[in-house]
Amino acid sequence: MGAKQPRYCVGMVRIGLTGGIASGKTLVSDQLGAAGALIIDSDLLARRVVEPGSTGLREVVERFGDQVLHPDGSLDRAHLGEMVFADAGARADLNAIVHPRVRAEAYRIEQAAPRDAVVVHVIPLLVETGQQDKFDSVVVVDVPEDLQLRRLMERNGLTRDQAEARVAAQAPRSERLAAADWVIDNSGTPEQTRRRVEELWHEHIATLLDATDG
Repeated sequence: MGAKQPRYCVGMVRIGLTGGIASGKTLVSDQLGAAGALIIDSDLLARRVVEPGSTGLREVVERFGDQVLHPDGSLDRAHLGEMVFADAGARADLNAIVHPRVRAEAYRIEQAAPRDAVVVHVIPLLVETGQQDKFDSVVVVDVPEDLQLRRLMERNGLTRDQAEARVAAQAPRSERLAAADWVIDNSGTPEQTRRRVEELWHEHIATLLDATDG
């Protein structure tokens, strides 16, 4: 990995958490939150910045048309997903609308955090957007691709072709692993994963926090 950029806030530990779709990022981030981290979830922010009445939603409709709206005026994320996962150009256009707004909101939340906080940014496309060197450390949640596809199909009700298209739209597993300071294997049971996260917190993250206090 390249040289890490300076922290935004001295004393704060900033961690980027990523992983492929359906790898289990929410399970890991929930456990880190329970341990005391402030979680800033880009997926949740991405929903917020395209809520009804937002400039983000207006720009999405201008680009993709009223067909991406539900009758109540909210974004039809499933239909939009079908459009952008089938078209790299459309996906890039959507990202250009959403990503800057998400980053601005994440920065605002982080700036309001205590100076001694552990802040975990959950960013599915962290590697794809070249943000791995902006954090003190990067955690990658990892599962084998066959398991990832099976979980994605079960979770989202997708066909295998649809699931494969979503996986293919992200960085290869090897690129995510190459960016990792720490890897959380989520191929076992949820309890096994929670124990791995607890070990990560006590053996590594807490040490980073102590170092910033020194």
